[in-house]
Amino acid sequence: MNLILSDKYLQLTIEDRSTEFINLSELKISNCIGCFGCWTKTPGRCVIRDDAVKVYPKIAASRRVLYISKIKYGSYDTVMKTMLERAIPIQQAFIRLLNGETHHIQRNVAPKQATIIGYGNISDEEKQIFTQLVERNARNMCFENYRVIFAQENILEQTVEDEVMAWRK
Repeated sequence: MNLILSDKYLQLTIEDRSTEFINLSELKISNCIGCFGCWTKTPGRCVIRDDAVKVYPKIAASRRVLYISKIKYGSYDTVMKTMLERAIPIQQAFIRLLNGETHHIQRNVAPKQATIIGYGNISDEEKQIFTQLVERNARNMCFENYRVIFAQENILEQTVEDEVMAWRK
């Protein structure tokens, strides 16, 4: 399965039935409340019953993911950051050592080929900060490999289409 998560609607032509596009801005996704119920009360399932519970299992199952987010202050925009925080049920409370660092053990998460497209009016400093953030996230999000692409908003749809076409090769 391939998954495209975007913080905004994009008019895309996706012909591959194994690829799903999710516009996070159309969903009801509450903030994580930090209760850790997904680790203790209902392992692997968030206690908040909203649209996030339909999305994070798809993130876990996907072999390819494409995250599309406006960059704000060197980070993901609010809707993407909220979804990524709400995906914590795909991790376990247990810790492992990975390259000398502590990271959570994943809960049935497929290794991923990931592309992260950041768009907006992004300074060089924000690009550097965002690239470092993705590098850190990659270790916890089960990325086998990843790429960060920066795009202007006026060519965002074409950038996404080009990336999805490259998946077919």
